[in-house]
Amino acid sequence: MESGIRIKGARVHNLKNINVDIPRNQLVVVTGVSGSGKSSLTMDTLFAEGQRRYVESLSSYARQFMKSMQKPDVDLIEGLCPAIAIEQKVSARTPRSTVGSMTEMLDYLRLLFAKAGRTFSPISGEEVSKQDVSDVIQAIQKLPAGAKVLMLVPLAQHAAGNPAYYLNDLLQKGYSRLYDIHSKSYFQIEDYLQESAPKIPDWQSCYILIDRIVVSSFEQDELHRIADSIQTAFDETQGDVYIEVDGKKVLHFCNRFERDGMRFEIPTPQFFSSNNPYGACPQCEGFGMVLGIDPTLVIPNKNLSLFEDAVVCWRGDKMAEWKKHFMRTHKDHFPVHKPIKELSKEMYDLLWNGQGGIQDFFDMVQENLYKIQYRVMQARYRGKTLCHECLGSRIRKDALYVKVQGKHFGELLDMPM
Repeated sequence: MESGIRIKGARVHNLKNINVDIPRNQLVVVTGVSGSGKSSLTMDTLFAEGQRRYVESLSSYARQFMKSMQKPDVDLIEGLCPAIAIEQKVSARTPRSTVGSMTEMLDYLRLLFAKAGRTFSPISGEEVSKQDVSDVIQAIQKLPAGAKVLMLVPLAQHAAGNPAYYLNDLLQKGYSRLYDIHSKSYFQIEDYLQESAPKIPDWQSCYILIDRIVVSSFEQDELHRIADSIQTAFDETQGDVYIEVDGKKVLHFCNRFERDGMRFEIPTPQFFSSNNPYGACPQCEGFGMVLGIDPTLVIPNKNLSLFEDAVVCWRGDKMAEWKKHFMRTHKDHFPVHKPIKELSKEMYDLLWNGQGGIQDFFDMVQENLYKIQYRVMQARYRGKTLCHECLGSRIRKDALYVKVQGKHFGELLDMPM
């Protein structure tokens, strides 16, 4: 047999000198009655030999930390590739249990997303990143030789309160000069403190001068000094540093993990765990389902169209007004005669969440629960439904902003095996 695994003369446990060929790159199932030798063949022969060969390929130092396995009683095994085995065990099942959690595969996926995942802003779709000291140094080194650089931090962040108090505080920290980015003028902090009522020309345009640099092929000591200045600037403003180049171009660096006015959490493995309070969706508490309006009760027969009364709660003389209103509102683009199961994702979402849609209808029902008929109606369509906050992924909503190869954690778990 070519490109397969060949076993000859296997005599492990109750195997009686058997020969077998197993194809590679295929899903192979070994079945049989209890005691027929399934585990002896797969675990005690195949896996044991694959693991033994792998351990033998390691250095003697690494082998001392590995569990040694005896060579199985077999004449020959050909075509054997590296082997892994998932432990068979009886676990206590809970409503939170999934195939991923019971096989512990989710632990590795969480680690993958925490280390390799990229966070994207839900507003612009752009990647979220934070800049550190090395990023600022690299930007300065890329500037042309001889360029004059001013390292600045905004004074406006200290604007609240008594100006004299903050100016004196800056002076005690070792800062001596301010810089007006509009007029390109320098101001000595001591000069303002000598006045009875110091007034800054413009808090918004004034910056604290952290350092002045002339770009060159920096020595190691100079790079250390620049790095210290950058870190000081980051610490002074909780993450913002401005670099003015030759009095013209201004570069902004931020070491906060934010974009589009939103601050994001730095991913950790617990960030993607539905069994951890830190990572679980606060709406469904990590179950993925909530008690709400069940779509299968609202639209039990998706072979019908909206025109054919597919939406059960819109049947009857009074409630049919909602259907008529929805059809009038969206008459130009909603296919009222197309079966619900054939609607596109956008059209189905429009039916539920669009103006005058099903969600608006049940919002009206919620507002009228003081009437018995509306309480009965709501109870008729209530059931377990997908959590709208996490979309059934069980984890907090902002964890879905982290993606690997264009897929967030919930989409990965929904993919077929």
